[in-house]
Parts: sequence; structure tokens; C-alpha cells
Amino acid sequence: MEPICSAGPADACEAGNWPIHRTRLLDWLVRETRDMRFIDDIFQQLCDRLRAGGPPVARATVHFRIHHPQWLGARILWRAGAPDADIQTYQHGAMETAEYLDSPIAAVHGGASQVRLRLSREPAAADEYSLFGELRAEGMTDYVAWPLEHTLGRRHVVSFASDDPAGFSDADLGFLADLLPAFALVSEIRLKNRLARTLLETYVGPHASDQILAGAITRGSGTTVAAAIMVCDLRDFTRISELWPRDDVIELLNGYFDAVCEPIERHGGEILKFIGDGLLAIFPLDRPTACDDLLKALAEAQQAMNVLNEGHVRAGREPLRYGVGIHVGDVMYGNIGSRSRLDFTVIGPAVNAAARLENLTKTVKRPVLLSRAFADRASCSSALESLGAFPLRGLGEEMEVFAFSATAARGPVPTGRACRSTSRSSLDAR
Repeated sequence: MEPICSAGPADACEAGNWPIHRTRLLDWLVRETRDMRFIDDIFQQLCDRLRAGGPPVARATVHFRIHHPQWLGARILWRAGAPDADIQTYQHGAMETAEYLDSPIAAVHGGASQVRLRLSREPAAADEYSLFGELRAEGMTDYVAWPLEHTLGRRHVVSFASDDPAGFSDADLGFLADLLPAFALVSEIRLKNRLARTLLETYVGPHASDQILAGAITRGSGTTVAAAIMVCDLRDFTRISELWPRDDVIELLNGYFDAVCEPIERHGGEILKFIGDGLLAIFPLDRPTACDDLLKALAEAQQAMNVLNEGHVRAGREPLRYGVGIHVGDVMYGNIGSRSRLDFTVIGPAVNAAARLENLTKTVKRPVLLSRAFADRASCSSALESLGAFPLRGLGEEMEVFAFSATAARGPVPTGRACRSTSRSSLDAR
């Protein structure tokens, strides 16, 4: 294997060698990709164009380190003849794995300005990267990896492999190297756009992030949304936070939120905010199955909490208890706050009713309470049991309240709407 070079990729260029195809590719990257949103599409087209009339590229990758709560990075892999580029994400901790450490990508991240191996001319060495054996098996004859430099020293990696018997010539390497500054600029713009969207989705949710990115950024801007509202709160958290070590409290909260939130998001709900040990989520009613989807999410969340609590009991801890209040109605969805600090949230009587129902769970000793208005929109299920009418502070007349238990339902919560309750006291099982 050739040693890692100290010179940059531009040193491979041949002075004055500027083919028309290279100029056209640069023009395309700079001028004609402005309406292309996704960097994998741009990379796919770039490599297709290279293959059609430039260096003999048969395989190419670009490795980005990204800001994401789940993913440390992403690799885009292009192969000649493939209809689409393949995208693979890597979890946090991937850079400590043996697979990463035994790779040219790690070498470039570590400061190398080039990794090059003529695969067809040099026999396999005992200390070569395991990737090279895989490339030889694929019929690749040459390989080069370079840093892809973004602003403020952010270093990513791009690689190219050839299947031509002669591999890459010096002119081929110069051709590819001359494209990298333009591709770095184009890719950084897309990554920063994706970063902005990711941060918004992480902290305010996907729907709210779409609204903000669409321009809903002034105080008071918003809209009225019909939604099923879910308010959830953990019981005895004050006592737990006072008695448990800090790291154990954080681990407890994360486990609890995973159990509750993952089913909500999986079934189309949107978590608007975490408030200490509580959360506020909505299921917009523009989805006809929103209420049934909420019940499915709730059933799965209860099952996940049961599993979580089994672990707590085995560890000698008390099981976690929680309260959930669910109502349906119109809410104001938009920006509220001070002149310089805004919160994108929902407010309105329907949200207050859901919060009052959550608080009522402490009195009636049932973990999940739903309003009659919600029950009328949900499909029939034996999981709903009327507890009668209760006065709710600040809401005027009494409200009929239903309890929910996933263990009481025979099978999954149904999604059909074939039957309705004929009595205000109960919902019939289908």
C-alpha cells in the first residue's frame, strides 16, 4: 500500500489540463443544483456524469459527520449502474468501533490528506485496510480517499474507486480533485439546511418545524388546529429526584420518555414539549384515524411502561406511576412568548381540559382518563369504561370521563368505525 501522502489532492492536477467535460461539471455543480434539496441526489448525478464522460469511477462514497440526536454520521454510497445512492447512518460511538478504526476514513478524519492504493498492481498487505480486500472482490482496480473540507475545520471524507484495468491516471485524479471545492460548498449548504431542520424537529417536532421554516416566526402567528390532545405526567417525580443520584434520575426520565414517546411518534402524533417529567402531544384530526391512532400509541406505551417497570422491580426499585389526560377539540397552534424568546405550542380550552383530566387521575386512581368528546370519535373498544361525570376546575359543566386500559382490550385497539355507543355510560365492545 502506498503511504498516506502529505500533499493535498490538488497536487495531482496537470497544469493547463481543463477538459470541456470538467468545466461543464463545475458549471453544473455551481449553477444547476440550486433547486436540488438532497445531497444524495446531487452526489448520485455527479457520479453518473463522471462515469459518462470523465474519470473511470465505478464506486464512490461521501462520509458526513452530522449533528443529530441519534446519528453520528451518514455514508452515501454510489455504484455504477445502481438506480439510487445507498444511504447508511451511524450511531454515536461508531468512531470507536474496530470497523471504523480499520478504515481509510479514520485515517482521513485523523489528518491524512490522501489515502491511495492501486488495487490491481499491489498485492494485499498484511496491514492494509480490510476495505481494500472487499474492493478487490468487487473488481475495483484503484482507490483514493480525500478530505472534504467545510468551514471552521469541519472535515468529511470523499472516496472514489475505479474498475478500469489501468485505474486512475494523474489526469483523472486532477479532474476529480478540481471538483472537490465546488462539491464541498454545495454539500455544506445542504448539510446546514438539514442541520437547521434536524434541530427544529428535535426540539419542537416535525410539524412545528415545518411551520417555522415556512415563515411562522413572528409572535402571535399561528393557526387553529382540530386535534386530539394528550397530557402525560410522571407521579412522585419530586420525591424521586430528591432521593436518587442525578445520573439515575436522568436515566429514569429517558427510559420513561422513550416508552411513552416512541409509540406516539410511530402512530402520527407530535410531541410539542416536555415539561420536567410531563409532556404535551397532539394528534391532528386531519388524519381520519387520529383518535384510534392515539389509542394504539397509548396501548403500546402502557406495554412499554410495563416492561420498564419490570426492570425497576428487578433492580429493587418501585415501579413508575403516571397519569394521562386525553381530550379533543380546537387549539391555537403557533408562536407565543416574549419579543425575543418564543415557544411554538398549543393553547386553548381543549388543552386545559386534557390537563384537568390528567390531574383527575390522582383522584379516581386510574392512570388514563379520556373525555366523552374523544370517546365519541374513537372506534368502539372494550378498553374504554365510563366512570361517570365529574366537575373539572374552570370548565363549567361536568364532563363524562372514560378510563382506558390496554390490558382490558381483547386484541389491538380497532381502527374501524362500524359501531357506536348507544349509551352515555359505556362503549360497547366490537
